[in-house]
Amino acid sequence: MDLQILWFCLIGFFFGAYFVLEGFDFGVGLLLPFLPRNQEERSVMFRTIGPVWDGNEVWLVVAGGAMFAAFPTWYATMFSGFYIALLLLLVLLIVRVLSFEWRERHEDSRWLGVWAWANTIGSLGAALIWGVAFSNLLYGVPINSSGDFDGSFWDLFSVYTILGGVAVVLLFAFHGATYLTLRTTGELCRRAAAAAGRLSIAAAVVGAAYLIWTVVVAVDRNDKDVFPPLLPALLAIVALLAAVVCVRLARSGWAFVLTAAGALLVVATIFTSLYPRVMVSSTDFANSLTIDNASSAHYTLAVMSVVALIVTPVILLYQGWTYHVFRARVGGAELPSAPAPAPAGEAGSSTAA
Repeated sequence: MDLQILWFCLIGFFFGAYFVLEGFDFGVGLLLPFLPRNQEERSVMFRTIGPVWDGNEVWLVVAGGAMFAAFPTWYATMFSGFYIALLLLLVLLIVRVLSFEWRERHEDSRWLGVWAWANTIGSLGAALIWGVAFSNLLYGVPINSSGDFDGSFWDLFSVYTILGGVAVVLLFAFHGATYLTLRTTGELCRRAAAAAGRLSIAAAVVGAAYLIWTVVVAVDRNDKDVFPPLLPALLAIVALLAAVVCVRLARSGWAFVLTAAGALLVVATIFTSLYPRVMVSSTDFANSLTIDNASSAHYTLAVMSVVALIVTPVILLYQGWTYHVFRARVGGAELPSAPAPAPAGEAGSSTAA
């Protein structure tokens, strides 16, 4: 396989892993104002993602670093064109980090409420921006003949790209609800299952509409045939519909697997629809960035491939071990302590009596 194609696929995989893992993190944050009935249950929801959220964000760092090294022109054009959106994304992610770190510093209910809402706003904004940003890669943005962005912030918004943002928000909320059914207990777990049921239809319908429109956009604006973009789009729709069924049948494990597959396949649909381009130009199609004119030299890609071959399996193994360690459900109540053993004399007297 050509190294340019390899790294295009790897970047797609890294972003797919980010959507799957950080997706349920965002989903839990989106549900914070609605599921818990008190601060104790809200703390339980925070604890379900507390040990893993920062590890999940590693995939964003890896994806961004890989894009910078393998396709510097793509990185430069995307980050200059989406500068305001990505700066806002960075602020939202920082606010979300602070919500984890600062929330437990005081017990005041208003303090706790502020940081819970900060997490929700950060999760909602980040999910929305990611959906809009990835949709713009395919829908097209103004790019001049030098490969530079030649538009404004408002050029990023269209009916299709906004639909992409809404679809990602709903998908992440659904994904987060199924995750909570596996990580919580009692009444909170039952409410999470009910929320997954309510979100499932909306996520499946809006997600299917977005995926179908993505294939249409790929054909109309990126000179693609219907196949292969149609394949991951159909698989994603099937996964979301199957997740709806599993939620109705109370098969929480399968529902979570299927929402994860849906998130991964959404990214796969976008990248399959893009190839061999990485950013489509809306002003002149000839100005679109491709994997050929946006990539680094062969030597750079070769060195990166060796590093990725060593590092990526280590990251996967370490993160898999982390999830294994923190696999137990989280409950709101403290376990009763074991009764202290009675002194020998008292035990003997009791027996004699």
